[in-house]
Amino acid sequence: MRTSNHLIGFLNFLTFLLSIPILGGGIWLSTRANNTDCLKFLQWPLIVIGVSLMTISLAGFAGACYRNTVLMRLYLFVMFFIIAALIGFIIFAYAVTDKGSGHQVPNRVYSEYYLQEYSGWLKDRVADESYWSKISSCIRDSKACGKMGRTVGGVPETADMFYLRKLNPIESGCCKPPTECGYVYVNETFWNPGGGLVGSNLDCSKWSNEQDQLCYSCDSCKAGVLASLKKSWRKVSVINIVVLIILVIFYVVGYAAFRNNRRMDNDEPFGEARMTKARPSRIQL
Repeated sequence: MRTSNHLIGFLNFLTFLLSIPILGGGIWLSTRANNTDCLKFLQWPLIVIGVSLMTISLAGFAGACYRNTVLMRLYLFVMFFIIAALIGFIIFAYAVTDKGSGHQVPNRVYSEYYLQEYSGWLKDRVADESYWSKISSCIRDSKACGKMGRTVGGVPETADMFYLRKLNPIESGCCKPPTECGYVYVNETFWNPGGGLVGSNLDCSKWSNEQDQLCYSCDSCKAGVLASLKKSWRKVSVINIVVLIILVIFYVVGYAAFRNNRRMDNDEPFGEARMTKARPSRIQL
C-alpha cells in the first residue's frame, strides 16, 4: 500500500510538470504579436486547462501523501473531465483550422492568402466586421508592418530583394497589396499603381499607401490572420496531443493504484481479525 501511495504521489508530481507546457502554450498564444494577441479569446481554453491540471495534481499529490481518500476521489474525478476537455480542445483546434493555406506566387518567395479558401466558425468570427475592426486595430497598433523595413549597406532593399523575402502571413496579407493587382514596389509598405489595376480582386481597390490603412481592410489581411492562427494552433496542438497521451497513461495507472489502496484498506480489518483469532490464549494456572 505504501508503494501504491508513492506511485500516485510520483504520478501527480509528473502531472504537475505536464501542466506547465499546457499553461505555457496558452501564455505563448496570448503573447504572440501580430496574430493571437489580437484574438484574446482563443488562448483561454488552454490557460484554464493548464491551471486546472496544475491545481488538481497538487490535490492528488497531497491525497497520496496523507492517504486522504476524499482528495484522491476528487483528483480522479476532475482529472477525467480535464482529459475530456483537452480532447475536445484538440478536436476543436483542428476542426476550425482545417482549411486554407498559402499559395506560391510566380517569381516570389513569399506566399499569399485568400479568404474564400477558409470556412467555418473561425473564419466567420474573424471576418465579422464588428470583430475585424478590433483585430485590425490591434495589428495596426502592433506596428507589424512598420517593422518590415530593411536596409543593405545603409541602402533600402530593392524590389528584387523584397521578392526574395519569406514574409509571415500577416506581413504578406496586411502590409502589401496582392501581387495580381499589379502595383509597383517602392518600399515594403509603399506601392504605386503600375499601368492601372489588373485582376478582379476587390482588395486591389482597398489598398492604400496611408500607413494607418495599408491593406488592413483587405480580405487578404483576414486570410493572413487565419493562416497565422492556424500555424500557431497546430504547434500547440502537437504538444497537447503528446501531453494527452501521457495523461491518459498516468490516469489509468493512478486509478489502478487507487483501487489497490481501497482493496487493501478493506482487507486490513479482516486480516487483523484473523491474526487475533489465530493467536494462542494463555493457559490459566
